Amino acid sequence: MASASSTAIERTEPSVKPGRWNLQTVGGLAALTEAAIYVAGIAYFLIILDYANVTAPRQQVELFVANQTSLYAVSLLIYVVFGIVLIALVLALHDRLRSGSPSLMQAATAFGLIWAGLVIASGMIANIGTATIVDLYATDPSQATTTWLAINPVVEGLGGGNEVVGGIWTLLVSVAALRAGMLHRALNYFGVIVGMAGILSAIPALGEIGGGIFGLTQIVWFVGLGIVLLQTSRRKMK
Repeated sequence: MASASSTAIERTEPSVKPGRWNLQTVGGLAALTEAAIYVAGIAYFLIILDYANVTAPRQQVELFVANQTSLYAVSLLIYVVFGIVLIALVLALHDRLRSGSPSLMQAATAFGLIWAGLVIASGMIANIGTATIVDLYATDPSQATTTWLAINPVVEGLGGGNEVVGGIWTLLVSVAALRAGMLHRALNYFGVIVGMAGILSAIPALGEIGGGIFGLTQIVWFVGLGIVLLQTSRRKMK
């Protein structure tokens, strides 16, 4: 009986070590940071740059040239920093859920790390590409526009225009949490919806709608996830 009770505890409790900082605390802060980065990126592109209303490639290039410094900083934030912080969150969730649903969490963690790598790569390409476009624009605006048309699909394909990998990760994490009876049931069901929206963004006809829904709803999911992970960490430190 003692052995059975010990096994049950191992399946339902994350490995939280004593001390102010532990993997669950880091994971909770990482989730909240991801939400904040999402909001910052949306505010920059939609409000400051008004990028949604700049549709002509030549105008987009001119916008980049006029905002090179801020664009570089924001791209670094929403892609590279986002990806690095995502790794911490992926590992925290793996630690939290692996005992309750080991097979699903192995798959989820693999997709999470792949997504982080794709997002980081996308940001690096975006920044190098933007610098190249700005340099070309000074001597040949037409060539700069042509280069942008070649670079943009790569950036979008890796980290923005198609959210299928992030959607699969979110879906698998949510299903694993539901099966294990961990995190919060409402948050897990919401995560299933978020993940499905990301996966649907792979369908060309639903790409913009699915990607938009995925981005907006994942902000809410990240906030809820951060709160749950931080609450878990605090309870275990008492």
